Amino acid sequence: MMKAAKLYLVPTPVGNLEDMTFRAVRILKEADVILAEDTRTTGFLLKHFEIQNKMLSHHKFNEHQTVEGIVSRINAGETVALVSDAGTPGISDPGFLLVRECVKQGVEVECLPGATALIPALVNSGLPTDRFCFEGFLPQKKGRKTRLEALTEETRTMVLYESPFRIVKTLSQLMEFLGEERPASVSREISKLHDETVRGTLKELIAHFTGNPPRGEFVMIIGGKEK
Repeated sequence: MMKAAKLYLVPTPVGNLEDMTFRAVRILKEADVILAEDTRTTGFLLKHFEIQNKMLSHHKFNEHQTVEGIVSRINAGETVALVSDAGTPGISDPGFLLVRECVKQGVEVECLPGATALIPALVNSGLPTDRFCFEGFLPQKKGRKTRLEALTEETRTMVLYESPFRIVKTLSQLMEFLGEERPASVSREISKLHDETVRGTLKELIAHFTGNPPRGEFVMIIGGKEK
């Protein structure tokens, strides 16, 4: 039986539902309440694993308002499980603010190991994995050029997330700042039916995704500047 009065961060599959761990299923069953980024998405997951538990909505638009109330519930003895739509909460998903407040107030936090998109894409890329930096989504407008300029001096392998609507634009901007011969790898639909990894130079990847309309969520792995 799990210990009461704790926040659990529970990773959920980024694609294949078989990637869910036995422990994650147990904790979602035993928690007093599940915090979900999208209750419809999580509802589908709970139904699949025959988990009957109450959910509360916890997403980037209400995170600032709900944190205090959630911490109060844990302090009162409840066990809370936080999930995002896919992957590990807090990685380009809601979770950081809640964890920070729990730590500040001495509330116990435990993150289960589990699914995340960045590690499979990185390991699968064929690019150096001994040192890497996670950049997540680049700023869409303000600060984007500054971030791209900073990446020109990055010697570690870079990991970025992108949507299918901006993948060609982002690869083109990376080529502009890093050069057309910079090695890279792009993974999409990780662990899903149409899982695909394309490797090559930035120029080659732009040509590929210009000719093949991009679909699904993307993880870009970009080689660092050679020393």
